[in-house]
Amino acid sequence: MSNKNLSWSEALDRIKSGNNNFVADQLDGKLQNSSRRDDLVSGQNPYAIILSCADSRVVPELAFDTGLGELFVIRVAGNVANTSSIASIEYAVAHLGVNLIVVLGHQSCGAVTAALAGGDNGYNLNHLLAHVEPAKAASEDKSVNAVVKKNAELTGQHLADRSSIISDAVNSGSLKILPAYYNLDSGKVDFLKEEVLA
Repeated sequence: MSNKNLSWSEALDRIKSGNNNFVADQLDGKLQNSSRRDDLVSGQNPYAIILSCADSRVVPELAFDTGLGELFVIRVAGNVANTSSIASIEYAVAHLGVNLIVVLGHQSCGAVTAALAGGDNGYNLNHLLAHVEPAKAASEDKSVNAVVKKNAELTGQHLADRSSIISDAVNSGSLKILPAYYNLDSGKVDFLKEEVLA
């Protein structure tokens, strides 16, 4: 496996192309067999990091038509940037040389719906939903899907704000953080901005 990773723009082109395949029901199904598993025993070289919701309807490896070892996926309800998800991303940036992070929100997110509803959901869920509050406050449109999009955008900014590893890579120009939105009905991923941070 090569130590040189794809540039963020090459990685973005690849996942956009894969998403087009998914939307068109033309998944190629490559890199998912025993030969690929054997290739990955000695190490990994994913070309994109996806911070995604844990929702069972959103499967980044399928949505971007990828095989084993291509994506470094962190899944947590509400695609929030908590200490554990940030640390996982730092590992992929610092040790695997990944140059693209996609923060993937999705249509009708249950975590965002719960944050908008408010109330006491118990210690753990309250802690998680607190990460969605900034998006709830910053979004003029309080509909679930508008707050989902704002949450993806603010989470991307939060990744760099809370991590010198991530911010140094962004500032060097090698790493891009992009917020995105997965449409449950079509499978299409909309990229909300071409970049979060200059």
